[in-house]
Amino acid sequence: MIKKILVSVLLCSMLISSGCSNQPSEKKSNVSLVKKTQPAPIEITYKKKEKSIAFQVREKMKKINEIYDVAIIEGDHKILVSYKVKHLQRFRMKKIEKDLTKLLNKEFPKHSFVVSSDYKIFLEAIRLKEDLEDGNISNKEAKKRFEKLIKLKKEMT
Repeated sequence: MIKKILVSVLLCSMLISSGCSNQPSEKKSNVSLVKKTQPAPIEITYKKKEKSIAFQVREKMKKINEIYDVAIIEGDHKILVSYKVKHLQRFRMKKIEKDLTKLLNKEFPKHSFVVSSDYKIFLEAIRLKEDLEDGNISNKEAKKRFEKLIKLKKEMT
């Protein structure tokens, strides 16, 4: 009887320990709800630029205390800035979005910004970045998805 209990405990512990180890690295889109991902900005443009505005925008966004994660996509004419707000700041989300839009338009007057705190848009931006990096989609398809994200944001407002 003791042998059966010991064997079953040993088997259970082996199953539990083997289930938790050797997991493949998860994509950022799978863990972005619970972890800070800080994805690098991406550019979806055909024209060559000397200096990307997206990286400058990201540095500005890192300095804002209410925000803890940012995804930026730079298209030909628009820049999508999607971010996550710290939990205690959720009641001020509209004001934060308004202030960010004002700040970005003041700092970069030649560019058009679409600013969103919506998690779905943030998640889709990260998925778009991952698909581009993995080579799953072409630049043309990426532009279509980018325009779809902009359209989705405008429908929500």
